[in-house]
Amino acid sequence: MKIELSKNLKQKLNPEDLVFGKTFSDHMFKMYYNKEQGWHGSEIVPYGPISMDPATTVLHYGQAIFEGAKAYAGENDSIRLFRIRDNFIRMNRSAARMCIPEFDVDEALNGLIELLKIDKDWIPKKEGTALYIRPTIIATDPVLGVHASHTYLFYIILSPVGAYYKSGLKPTKIMVEDEYVRAAIGGTGEAKCSANYAVSLKAGELANERGYDQVLWLDAKDRKYIEEVGAMNMFFVINGVVVTPKLVGSILPGITRDSVIKLLTNKGYKVEERKISIDEVFEAVKNNKLDECFGTGTAAVISPVGTLAYQGKDYIINGEKMGEISKFLYETLTGIQYGKAEDFMGWTTVIK
Repeated sequence: MKIELSKNLKQKLNPEDLVFGKTFSDHMFKMYYNKEQGWHGSEIVPYGPISMDPATTVLHYGQAIFEGAKAYAGENDSIRLFRIRDNFIRMNRSAARMCIPEFDVDEALNGLIELLKIDKDWIPKKEGTALYIRPTIIATDPVLGVHASHTYLFYIILSPVGAYYKSGLKPTKIMVEDEYVRAAIGGTGEAKCSANYAVSLKAGELANERGYDQVLWLDAKDRKYIEEVGAMNMFFVINGVVVTPKLVGSILPGITRDSVIKLLTNKGYKVEERKISIDEVFEAVKNNKLDECFGTGTAAVISPVGTLAYQGKDYIINGEKMGEISKFLYETLTGIQYGKAEDFMGWTTVIK
């Protein structure tokens, strides 16, 4: 692998000053694809702009996918990664859906590890912080025409981050969206492609204007079954049973979601993956049977929900307090991620 070290290292911010996704490390990983060579040319170079022709395919037809993971500071100057191979495996599933050639997971993982070794000083050590990992693939043909590109760029950038939400673990306020839709079965909802996030922006802005943190999407056909929040999968604790929407093709199969299901099952909780309507949720609220509601995702890990808004009315959940199950999951997951608790699931990769 070619490695070119930066001659102009950046000033690192204090952990207290970190804003999610606004600061980036000194280097980035790249590799390239063409039909003749396949994926090739792995290299680590100084972080910097990517030059593009105005006709570059990704700019016109949105052929782009990405992932999100984190590296944590471990004991004895080690680096900890959580289920990182699963991120790359999921990225290949997104690639297949978006007509992007699949890559060798081991090559990508080795590139990331070398990048982390070079930029390990960028991993913040304060509790609750991490180094966010953003692998991305974009189509790079400089041609206008609605067809899959013949060339691609895979790159990984790193960003030291604090908490995803400024409020930390304070329960969030979520607005249920019943006008716009994010994805339909048969579409790209289960792929982590850039377009999925673009179509969510309008509803997100409206929710923010009304004082809510994010949008909870309903299904595109009936507008009544819960799907996900833009950055999180959703869980509801109804009368002691943990319920999460079933993966039907329009919901991102979250790695934190899968981790939560496995942890809860291991702990003896009853977990159901099934269709759940918004009416069922609010019926549970009305009957004091909705014990908790929380979101799961790489960025926030576990995000308790204190308010659900629907058709102009706010519904308060668990007195706007973090519930016992949410707390257990947050402490267990972050404990494994930071190395403060036993990784009894075998999810951690440690780089010495």
